[in-house]
Amino acid sequence: MNVKLRVLSAGALFFLGQVAFAQTAKKDTTSKVKQIEEVVVLGYGKTATKAKSTAASTTISEKVLEDRPNASFLNSLQGAAPGITINSSSGSPGSGRIDVRVRGIGSLNSAMDPLYVIDGMSTNGTQFRNLNPEDIASISVLRDAAATSIYGNRAANGVVVITTKSGSFNSGMKLSFGSTIGFSTYPNHKYNLVSGSQYRALQNEFVFGPDEQYSQDEVINAPNTDWRKQYFRTGMTQQHNLGLTFGGKNVSVYSSLGYYDMTGIVKSTDFSRFTFRNNINGKSNDGRFTYGSQLAVGYSKRSQLDQENSVSALLANPLQNPLFSSILARPDLEPSPYNRGSDFYRDYQNKYSDRIPWVTQDIINGGVQNKYTETSVMANVNFAYKLTDYLTVGHKSGIDFKESDRAFARAPYGYLALIAKAGNDPYGGIEQLNNTKDFNINSITNLTFNKSWGEHTLEVGAYLDYIKAHYRAKQYQQNGLNPLTWSLGSGTGYVPYSTTTPTLYVPNVQASAVNAGALAYFATAEYDYAGKYGFTGMVRRDGAYRFSKENRWNTFWAVSGRWNIDKEAFMEGSVFDMLKLRSSYGTQGNQNLGITVNNINPLVNAATTTLFRNVYTTNTAYLNQQGLGLSVLGNPDVRWETQKMFNVGLDFVLFNRKLEGNVDYYIKTTDNLFNKLNISAASTGTFTIDGNNGKMRNNGIEGNLRYNIFNRSDFKLSIFANGSFNKNRILELPYGYSPTDNVNATGSLAFQWNLVRYAGVNKDTGEMQFLDKNGAITENPNDSDRVLTGKSYYPKYQGGFGLNGSFKGVFADVLFSWQAGGWQYDNLYTWLMDPNGLGTGNNVSADLLNSWTPDNRNTDIPSITANNTGSDGSSDRYLYKTDFIRLKTISLGYSFPKASLANLPITGLKLFVQGENLVTWSSWKGLDPEPVTDYSLSVYPNPKTFSVGFNVEF
Repeated sequence: MNVKLRVLSAGALFFLGQVAFAQTAKKDTTSKVKQIEEVVVLGYGKTATKAKSTAASTTISEKVLEDRPNASFLNSLQGAAPGITINSSSGSPGSGRIDVRVRGIGSLNSAMDPLYVIDGMSTNGTQFRNLNPEDIASISVLRDAAATSIYGNRAANGVVVITTKSGSFNSGMKLSFGSTIGFSTYPNHKYNLVSGSQYRALQNEFVFGPDEQYSQDEVINAPNTDWRKQYFRTGMTQQHNLGLTFGGKNVSVYSSLGYYDMTGIVKSTDFSRFTFRNNINGKSNDGRFTYGSQLAVGYSKRSQLDQENSVSALLANPLQNPLFSSILARPDLEPSPYNRGSDFYRDYQNKYSDRIPWVTQDIINGGVQNKYTETSVMANVNFAYKLTDYLTVGHKSGIDFKESDRAFARAPYGYLALIAKAGNDPYGGIEQLNNTKDFNINSITNLTFNKSWGEHTLEVGAYLDYIKAHYRAKQYQQNGLNPLTWSLGSGTGYVPYSTTTPTLYVPNVQASAVNAGALAYFATAEYDYAGKYGFTGMVRRDGAYRFSKENRWNTFWAVSGRWNIDKEAFMEGSVFDMLKLRSSYGTQGNQNLGITVNNINPLVNAATTTLFRNVYTTNTAYLNQQGLGLSVLGNPDVRWETQKMFNVGLDFVLFNRKLEGNVDYYIKTTDNLFNKLNISAASTGTFTIDGNNGKMRNNGIEGNLRYNIFNRSDFKLSIFANGSFNKNRILELPYGYSPTDNVNATGSLAFQWNLVRYAGVNKDTGEMQFLDKNGAITENPNDSDRVLTGKSYYPKYQGGFGLNGSFKGVFADVLFSWQAGGWQYDNLYTWLMDPNGLGTGNNVSADLLNSWTPDNRNTDIPSITANNTGSDGSSDRYLYKTDFIRLKTISLGYSFPKASLANLPITGLKLFVQGENLVTWSSWKGLDPEPVTDYSLSVYPNPKTFSVGFNVEF
């Protein structure tokens, strides 16, 4: 896809969301048409003017992305468009944990991320870590079947199309440079922690016997350590971008160099990135032959917490995670006096149970190291040739390559390595080296017929789309490291032999390889009559490698139409500049079955490459005999998840472009859900196999609105808002659900909380009270008392609002984002409200001071000595809303008028200050309500960032 967007004189694209508004319109028909006919990028080289598009889509301009201090552009999209929910589940620098959902939950057990397309080449979300947001010209979010069905087997979860910048013909050479520097701070929580003195007083009262208690002086003078200051810090962010554009008669070039660096608010986390891009577009003298190429190279390094990779690692050692320990560490303990774990071990050996925060300090000071390097290359070439005035042939081929290296170690001089070493062996420590290569080839060929006659226009296209993917992974793990010679990732310091345990230091080596592919051919047709009526149709045949031959191919299709009501004679002289009714219906497929881990390319998800094949493994059986066993039972009947979507929408612009907006209603039904099928275990030893069963529906409404209050040459002011509501419902599942906290049940919403209802405190005894399954009071609930709550951790509502304004060079842009309707279980608060933590070294909330006592009966907090303490673990006592409104970004600055720069070698200069995530309004007690997860465990909060910068053009 080689799409170039027409650049407006005001430097803005028309879209219904946050964007700069166009120049003042003259009150004539020509001006109206010119301003309305902005380009919507749909993919596969296809574009449409806003007035003629039949799709539900939103186009976001570069203005929304520029100068933002985010490593990934996805963070900058939150609140900027309806129908797309974006939640950053980690504020760790360079993290790939960004959850993106288009129109709700598309599956129960499969990938739910949208398809990403950069300059016509499909890719996965982690590639954006190495994509410079300053290179992006526009982003189109495609939501309905009219826009997404053309992508067939990968479009069930929506499509995000990214178009990078290009030069302009006959524009000469221009040079630009931009620089931003800022700092980040950690947000506050609302857990109301006790002080060191309060902690010791509580221990005296409820934990220690008469001979173990702290003295009055020890209570009053207890240390009061703020562990956040030990684990967190002020982060720093800087980015610098150099751009060059050139335009001759038949060739245009855009080139850029970028550098981004961020130190995280948690010690030992950081990210840095170098990027290079070169985009070339050209044409022949007669314009019949056009060509282009895009090359993007990225290299990044990052350090992150080990728990960022694995929830199981977090649960195994929760207090060794600084995100936990900053809240749960006991406040009456002084910070560690040791700079090295070996000194800590020398004095305490393995007697560290009451000094776990010191272990955490050693971890983030180098006791555990987790470093990544990534190299990425995206490149493509394309051409198109007009065989006749009506017939064009085109081709695009590209590659998407990413290599990632991880070096993880439990350093031999770290405290954890020293207490974990085996027996009398002198060396501890573990180093694990991982290398992955992900290489994708995409080739697209098309033949297009386009002809206009009279008031009729017809375009018909035929396409062939081929994808080949190769994935390779290697892992090497060494136990036993010599602290005198070891250096992370260098291969030195490996201990070769243990005299006491000969196999202890033998390395473990693993490797895997996956080859995947997909092939599709499809046809499109578009018809327009007089700009008044339009119809589009598409049929696509898709084949995917991961299904058996009987189920490998499937057909997807879509039809759509529009009625430009403003073109009718009866609308002559109306207040409407544009009024368009559109509707679509179509089908998509989802071949990305199974949940991907760490944002791996879903096309090569190893967990689902053997769906229809039996997999055998060798193992030791009875009497130590080697045997061959069945580890995976394949199912040749596994097939695609399929989706049907209906959409109806209305686009409008009125009062001479004073007011503009749109509204959409959709129904999306997913059938053949990828799931587990129950089978007899008599012959296989397995109770379930992978298969398809069940049906789910999402329906909702989306809308956005912009009102241009002032639109004069020297004074502009606009306000805008967008929002969406999605209702999810499981229509069919052939099995019930187990008595667990989070379930999927027929007739209810997906991922629903299934909990016992908390009913407060018995005012006479201080015991906790609950409602049993019949609604009666009980103090001893069991699993049979769980009920479906009608609440899920996925939000139902999301959106954004803000303003854009400028006055004589001074400008201001403000964006608020919001979400509502989601519920999470606050695990940290559960721990803080557990009085047993006083005896295990955990901190507690001062809310416990309001616990029931004979003199404090009117409280909802049970007695600290209640007999049924712990019975609330399966109740909704700690289930809280994650609703929030966030000041997502605010930018203030000044653009110098060109006249003031006349005697300088520059043509443009802009100075600005900017803030990100500055204020969040929420009832959530934790550090950040944004991450979408069932349990609030280890949350690396999204930081508050303040930055200043400038952009200069030569």
